[in-house]
Amino acid sequence: MSRQSISLTRPNDEWLKEQVKSEEFASKSEVINDLIRKAREVEQIRKKLIAAEESGLSGKTPAQIRTDVKTRLKNAAKI
Repeated sequence: MSRQSISLTRPNDEWLKEQVKSEEFASKSEVINDLIRKAREVEQIRKKLIAAEESGLSGKTPAQIRTDVKTRLKNAAKI
């Protein structure tokens, strides 16, 4: 794991301290890593939403879409 040195504004440092004080995290590093993981997840969701918007409208009916989703879920559960 790499070590980094960062500078924080007073409000951000206080917020980090409060997160650790609440005992949800053991250290400021854990808080930062959790924030980065969440930001990366949001970025992946954003990319998927953009790709979905750019793919255009579907010609399928709602019933066909539901059937396709159920089939994909069943197949995923088998893996």
